[in-house]
Amino acid sequence: MSKIRDAVDRFCARHPRFGIPNLMLYIVIGNVAVYLLTLLTRNNDANALAFLTFTLRGLLRGEIWRIVTFIFIPVSSSPFLMIISLYFYYWIGSTLERQWGTARFTLYYLSGVLLTVIGAILACLITGLYDVNVAGATYVNLSLFLAFAVLFPDVQVLLMFIIPVKMKWLAILDGALFLLEAVSSLIKGNWVGVVLPIVALLNFVVFVWPEVQRLIGIQKRRTSHQAVNFRQAVRKQEQQKGYRHKCAVCGRTDTDYPDLQFRYCSKCAGYHCFCQDHIFTHVHFTE
Repeated sequence: MSKIRDAVDRFCARHPRFGIPNLMLYIVIGNVAVYLLTLLTRNNDANALAFLTFTLRGLLRGEIWRIVTFIFIPVSSSPFLMIISLYFYYWIGSTLERQWGTARFTLYYLSGVLLTVIGAILACLITGLYDVNVAGATYVNLSLFLAFAVLFPDVQVLLMFIIPVKMKWLAILDGALFLLEAVSSLIKGNWVGVVLPIVALLNFVVFVWPEVQRLIGIQKRRTSHQAVNFRQAVRKQEQQKGYRHKCAVCGRTDTDYPDLQFRYCSKCAGYHCFCQDHIFTHVHFTE
């Protein structure tokens, strides 16, 4: 995986003009156009989406366009839900493009599309069913969503337009639901529902996992630094005062009152100790 990531970084550095600027805008326009097409042909016998979905049988007949056109099929038939989802993923995609640059974002999206196609082909070969349809960019959007949640974990969105929720919690919930769906599909023998989420996560690992490792390293260093500072403060207090713990409210120490329990408050600014009578009732220090 590291070699693939290095190759992606080198390619983006050498070809900064590669890609499609504002790619998500074209994806949104394509989804709206296909939705209008379905409205115009709703009363016809022919399925307006039949020539856009990806099927291995269609690909074997030389219908190459199916490799791309399936991403323009709306994931919802409800106009309200479609508008909300398109706006949401346009916002996510355009933000990622500004963060990464057009070249890297275009590679990320196109590799998600390619991996979805490869996953669908593998599922068809495993089951022997060449007419399995893949309609919509559900798993490509999942990969976008996870990448955004890693880069901007504390960004809040309004769930149901009311409840503010951070992206990191939505990502955990979404990942759990997709894992549950994959397990359920495995039990039912639905290999499409198993393979496609896996390839979506594979795209995420190739492009975004280094950022996950960087954030984990920062958190570890921050926690370690806080622990070192805490131990140094306690040790300095022992050396200067002749006791280990002193309540910041009543002034009692563990030397004078050995039976008392003392605790440090994590919500106070600095390192302040409190006895068992004041640990839950004191006013938090802000400076």
